[in-house]
Amino acid sequence: MAINLDNILVLDIETVRACDKYEDLPERLQEQWDRKAVFLTRDTEQSSKEAFEDRGGIYAEFGKVIAISAGFFTRSGNEWHLRVRGLKSKDESELLEEFNHLMAKFDQTSLVLCAHNGKEFDFPYLCRRLLVNSLPIPASIDATGKKPWEVNHLDTMELWKFGDRKSYTSLELLATIFDIPSSKSAIDGSMVGQVYYEQGDLELISEYCNQDVVVTAQLLLKLNQLSLIDEDNIHIVEA
Repeated sequence: MAINLDNILVLDIETVRACDKYEDLPERLQEQWDRKAVFLTRDTEQSSKEAFEDRGGIYAEFGKVIAISAGFFTRSGNEWHLRVRGLKSKDESELLEEFNHLMAKFDQTSLVLCAHNGKEFDFPYLCRRLLVNSLPIPASIDATGKKPWEVNHLDTMELWKFGDRKSYTSLELLATIFDIPSSKSAIDGSMVGQVYYEQGDLELISEYCNQDVVVTAQLLLKLNQLSLIDEDNIHIVEA
């Protein structure tokens, strides 16, 4: 599959549960979580409280976005470069407004968004949280009412499946088999909530998010049988 790198924006988001403790959830939201937890904990010994503190950030109704990274390809001479912009904030509304300002710099009619498991997670999660925060949804990310061929979304996990319907394949696994460098030693996705609520280290989370964008971009190249971008040509800018 031939791709045009000029109009691709690679995205990754990091999310956490809406509040640190289950007890801090508003009463109505607690009730709704308890209903959901009946199914989530059916085959486990977890309580509703434990399930929330373990998995609440996965669900847009009970979580929030704390970091967004966006990477785009640029060409200099015969070499491709990757420029990554990292956004982060403890104020979700502020973060999403900044994200919308970034998106406004791109032509929404031709922009192609790419993420790993983005169709299932990143893209719908962002749309839902934008709505909750009463913010507009950029046209390129909103698939509502569009025909499949009108949605300009690439998903590296879906590309790897080749139509197979087996379970989730992690970004790190694909990075490993394609020999794509990645820095996962500091934290992984399962630790984001802990790092956020116990250490308050949003900088570390943002760095992790930035690296996921780099790896996703490199994986996209590999899936299209293109050469990896040289490390010296990867530029990360923190907002």
